[in-house]
Parts: sequence; structure tokens; C-alpha cells
Amino acid sequence: MGDAYPKARLAAVQAAPVWLDRDATAAKAARLIEEAADNGAKVIGFPEGFVPGFPDWYHWFMPRSPESLGFNKELFKNAVEVPGPVVDTIGAAARRTRTHVVIGVNERDPGTMGTLYNSQLFFGPDGALQGVHRKLMPTFTERLVHTSGDGSSVRTYETPFGGIGGLICGENTNSLARFALLAQQERIHVASWPAFVYPRQFDGIDIRTRYHAFEGRVFVISACGILDDACLDAMGLNEAQRKSIPGRGGHSGILGPDGNYLVGPVDDKPQIVYGDADFEKVIEGKLSHDLTGHYNRFDVFTLQMRTSPRTALEAPALPGNGLTLIGADDDIRT
Repeated sequence: MGDAYPKARLAAVQAAPVWLDRDATAAKAARLIEEAADNGAKVIGFPEGFVPGFPDWYHWFMPRSPESLGFNKELFKNAVEVPGPVVDTIGAAARRTRTHVVIGVNERDPGTMGTLYNSQLFFGPDGALQGVHRKLMPTFTERLVHTSGDGSSVRTYETPFGGIGGLICGENTNSLARFALLAQQERIHVASWPAFVYPRQFDGIDIRTRYHAFEGRVFVISACGILDDACLDAMGLNEAQRKSIPGRGGHSGILGPDGNYLVGPVDDKPQIVYGDADFEKVIEGKLSHDLTGHYNRFDVFTLQMRTSPRTALEAPALPGNGLTLIGADDDIRT
């Protein structure tokens, strides 16, 4: 009698936030977690920046316009601190439902008055926060509000089904980041996306997620945001601005280790997409192409990754009684 490998229902949440309202969006996320769990989901992925919303306003307003500056401020005021109330809310929902949850948030650096990260929070079925992944490099207009992460958050977390990891939107193009996760035995990958309102962007989702699933022989939860009427109303878009967008986003789905969609993709409307993962399917692909095992040449190729967290102040070890900061214009003395 050989080993048995588990099966699990995976869920990709395709939904709109309660626009720039942290607490209401966290409460909505908790309800969606419970809905997904009621339908048998064991691992649940959410879109990019779901709490309290993605900075979509740059589609219609200039960066230094009064509208953008106002939205930027509200984004910061409603951002998520770790630990904090949003972590408690999502963790409690994961604990109640005994599910693994990965959710996109705008993360505020505690103590600062202007530093935000584009992050994924990873929760275990006991409700504990397993870790935070901060997007390594913000993309396009995200750079107007988000700073970059570091290598300490490029990692996987254990589940009964194997390692789970994730990347956010454009960093799913980063082959080194993807390989770093695969080398940590990633078996479930959560790709989080915003609301792509131009359907031509759907091709980018397909290319990235299908290739990662096929290359790594992993299951991919591809969770995409949407913009509903309430979001557009909150941004104050006029009729002409609304007509300028051909869609409302979406394109969520669940992909198997052969690189094909098990279910989806689905566009435009709010929906939770479910797919059943049979992890024995990973064996079928890995026996012929195990990129982080027998099907590679590590005597030829190696990847180095810096995993130490970045800090604002690194004080050198000095002799004496320690380091004392005398003042902004003074020297550092011991």
C-alpha cells in the first residue's frame, strides 16, 4: 500500500471591495471566506489590494490632481497594519472555517505617516497569521503609493496539501521570484490581480498563470478584482469616464499542474470560482519535468536570494556601552 496524497477544493474570490473602507471590506472578506468554506473550499485566494481597494483612480485622474491626492490620503488612512484589527477579523474567519486564506491588502508600515506596501497576508486554519508577502516591485502607477518589499517575504508556508506561496500581479512575470517559491516546494500558488478593466490585459493573466502552473507543476489560484457601481460612484466618475472602460475586471480561475484551467476564467461579475485539486496530478508532471529536482543542472545554475529584512536603521556593533543618537546634527557616539 503506497502513500496517499490529499485532495482539496480551492477557491478564487472575485469581488469588489467596499471602496476605501477598511473595516467594511474586512467584514465583507470574512463573509466571503465563510461562503467559500460552506461550499467546501479549504484554500481561498483574494485579489490584489482587496483591503481597502486598489489605486484604480489613476485611470481617470492625474497623479497630482485634487481627486488623486484625496484618494491617496484615504488609502493610507484605511490601510492595514500588521498586527491589527483587520488581521484579527480575517484570522477569526479562517479559524471559524478551518481554511487557509491568502488576501491582498494595502499594508501600512506602523509608525510611519506615508509608507505603504502592496501585500498578501497568509493565514492558517487556526486563524494565525503565517506571514506577509510584500510585492517586490510596484508596477506602473502603484509606485505613486507603494514602496517595494524585500526577499524576506518570498517564501512558502506549510499546509496539509504542500507548500503555499503567492505573488502579486506583475511579479508573476519575475522568473527568479517564481523559481524561489518553486525551490521551496511550492505546490499551491496564489496569483492576486486587480480589476483589469481592459480585456486585452486578460492575455497577460493567462500567460503568467498558465506558465507558472506548467513550469512548476503546481496548482494556481488566480484571484482577480472587479469594480462595481459602488466603486465607480465613490470615485465620482462621470458618464463619459464610465463609458471609457470596456469591462469591470475579473478573469479569475483555478489552474492545474498541466497549465490548463480546471475552471474559469470568469469575467466582469462577482463570483467565487471553485476547483478541486488532486495532488497526485503533480506527480505525473514532476516525474518528467521536476524543475527544482532531477530536471535541472544545479552544477550549472544557481540562484542566490537575500532573505534578510530591510530596516530603516542598521546600527553597527561598536565597542563601549552601545550606540547613542545624540541629535540630527551630531555624530553617532558611544
